[in-house]
Amino acid sequence: MPSSILTERFLLRSFELSDLDNVFKGLSDPEVIKYYGVSYSTLKDTNAQMKWFKELEVNRTGQWWAICNKKNTVFFGGIGFNNFQSNHFSAELGLWLLPQFWGSGIMQEVVNSIMSFAISELKLHRMEAIVESENAQCIKGLEKSGFTFEGCRRECEFKNGKFIDLNIYAKIIN
Repeated sequence: MPSSILTERFLLRSFELSDLDNVFKGLSDPEVIKYYGVSYSTLKDTNAQMKWFKELEVNRTGQWWAICNKKNTVFFGGIGFNNFQSNHFSAELGLWLLPQFWGSGIMQEVVNSIMSFAISELKLHRMEAIVESENAQCIKGLEKSGFTFEGCRRECEFKNGKFIDLNIYAKIIN
């Protein structure tokens, strides 16, 4: 899998150990983790996320990229896929952005780029995203990128002292 992908405005590159501070900044931010399934309270704990990124690559079950400007001087967030199943031509999309960059069209551009990669390189037929039902901003972005609501897994996870619903969105590629 490629270590980097260029879009019109962004460089998507493999996560590096030097990204630890930025990953911690994102995955400890209350606004980011409000609807995200992973969070960290210390920089040291965030190493588990960095290890997970590498394991996906080594095991060929996914790939995640840091979203940066083309000069690689500004970090915006992360995007990737996991649960890649070559025998089913499917994977699960994930994405998070630092809050100061929300609403600037980043999501649609990078999702479309990942979808192009998934079609051309992985021959995927289906990409899905699992989203907390209250995450209206992410749902809007997925719909703009052509994902369709398939259903709701009602009260399937326990988070912050309550049961939450997860929506399944998918895009059929061919």
